[in-house]
Amino acid sequence: MKPLENIKILDLTRVLAGPFSTMILSDLGAEVVKIEVPLTGDDSRAFGPFKNNKSMYFLSINRGKKSVSINLKSEKGKKILLDLVEKFDVIIENFKPGTMEKLGLGYDVIKEINPKIIYAASSGFGHTGPDSKKPAYDILVQAMGGVMSITGWPDSPPTRVGMSLGDITASFYTGLGILAALYQRTITGLGQKIDVAMLDCQLSILENALLRFQVDGVPPKPIGNRHPTITPFQAFQAKDNYFVIGVGNDSIFVKLCHAISREDLLLDERFKTNSSRTKYLTEIVNILNNVFLTKNVDEWMTILENAQVPCAPINTIDKVMENRQLKARNMIVEVEDKVIGKVKIAGNPIKMTSIPEQTTRKPAPEIGEHNIEILSSLLNMSEHEINKLKEEGVL
Repeated sequence: MKPLENIKILDLTRVLAGPFSTMILSDLGAEVVKIEVPLTGDDSRAFGPFKNNKSMYFLSINRGKKSVSINLKSEKGKKILLDLVEKFDVIIENFKPGTMEKLGLGYDVIKEINPKIIYAASSGFGHTGPDSKKPAYDILVQAMGGVMSITGWPDSPPTRVGMSLGDITASFYTGLGILAALYQRTITGLGQKIDVAMLDCQLSILENALLRFQVDGVPPKPIGNRHPTITPFQAFQAKDNYFVIGVGNDSIFVKLCHAISREDLLLDERFKTNSSRTKYLTEIVNILNNVFLTKNVDEWMTILENAQVPCAPINTIDKVMENRQLKARNMIVEVEDKVIGKVKIAGNPIKMTSIPEQTTRKPAPEIGEHNIEILSSLLNMSEHEINKLKEEGVL
């Protein structure tokens, strides 16, 4: 039995931040019922890449969920949603703050119907504060939260992280909040509201940037691919390609010097400690650059791994998908879609003894695919009633 086997989630989210969170909870065993706009559905159904005119983007983060189509602007649609609320443990939405209240579906209404429900709201700037109702996208919070200001190379334009860090970080925190609230409910018997802001999450992952500013009095700037306080801890160019090393302490530096046959560096006072190596960064990096250019990446991987120096090739995505460790961990799984065919997607990184490993996942639902299943089983609606509501534009 999976950890969340008996948990039912009513998922009003769309695009990425919310759906990614409910995808994680689905992998942990929760039943996720996705509420979509009739006919058009989740916005991300129109996002590429496409195969056979169907969104692989949507499939990748909505696989294994069920879909019920409800027009929440109609009174009958609102009534159906409120009836469903009684049957669920969690309701999650990522609308702009105030949207659910305008629909008459805010937390104050929801909790009166089901005091035990966990109401999770994920938004750009949160449900409080002067900027609460501003529209938000990933790039906006990466910019406002400081991440773009420390990403990239010195004197280069600000750089966005190469995936939707703003959305996905909020997904993790929202999922974590839901799990904490579910646990607390076992003690208190009551639900609660969770309010996660993408901007808050960006601040929370700045790591040591906040501290460096307070020490130096200067806002940290982009420094390329190296670590700001550990040296050498960065990418280097070999004869054929790039790779990275992480010399996390002085004993590893000793191993590195022996591995590259540069024991003379151990006698140089500038390089004896991490702090001094960081002080003389340019000098040690220039020396290592000249050394590493003499061999190919594969050669250096063998040498450095044998010397127990942390290192890794910089894999392109094709190599990531063939990585032996990821394959051994069942991190590349397949979805069989009737239109697209077989698609390889990321597996579940949370390995638990209660979750058996499976090499496949169920496909993503069509819009309203589970209307009859969910509405008949949970609300005792007949197929005739459901079809009539569909004709009326409610479903």
